[in-house]
Amino acid sequence: MSDVAGANEPIGTNDPAEPAAGAAGRRVRVVLVDDHRMFRTGVQAEIGQTEQTGVEVVGEAADVDQAVAVITATRPEVVLLDVHLPGGGGVEVLRRCASLMADAERPVRFLALSVSDAAEDVIGVIRGGARGYVTKTITGSDLVDSIFRVQEGDAVFSPRLAGFVLDAFASTDAPPVDEDLDRLTQREREVLRLIARGYAYKEIAKQLFISVKTVESHVSAVLRKLQLSNRHELTRWATARRLV
Repeated sequence: MSDVAGANEPIGTNDPAEPAAGAAGRRVRVVLVDDHRMFRTGVQAEIGQTEQTGVEVVGEAADVDQAVAVITATRPEVVLLDVHLPGGGGVEVLRRCASLMADAERPVRFLALSVSDAAEDVIGVIRGGARGYVTKTITGSDLVDSIFRVQEGDAVFSPRLAGFVLDAFASTDAPPVDEDLDRLTQREREVLRLIARGYAYKEIAKQLFISVKTVESHVSAVLRKLQLSNRHELTRWATARRLV
């Protein structure tokens, strides 16, 4: 596994004196999937200078449907995939692109790039087929290196996150998949955790950059899927599963 995220600096801090990834003639076609346009723009500006980095950004997407359409149309070598997306999250993208990942001649490989370092998010996308998981604190140069490693078939993780994967897959005592929790989308899980922590709807909306009405819709969906009646039952349910 590759040790790629030792720094706490945001993307954009790579040393211009470092040798360019593209200098050795390496090339990789990449699709960016993230629901924040400004973040996609920043990543594109940082790593998408093909002659210097060897990375060619061939498409972008902001939600699950867009992602599946763009990935299917462009068939990139690597997809940088956010975990939390409208339409079902990164796990849903992986599920719908399973045949592309399994293509023996031209496999599409996925590298999760997320602000989340929650164990359940990491395990969820790795179970779904992603080849690695790095957080958005990674430097630009390390991200380029991670993309090429994933293209070559390596598994790449930020150091702390690698432990989650080892614990989940190497231990015979790893907890089973929670079928109730798996019914929820990634966004619904986020709302669930915040509700269980006592956040008001307005606070959740501000933190997740969504409307209060959308928060209400997510809460209703969570209560319906889990067959719960109110937020107090929801809080007890989440606490019992140590999600708070």
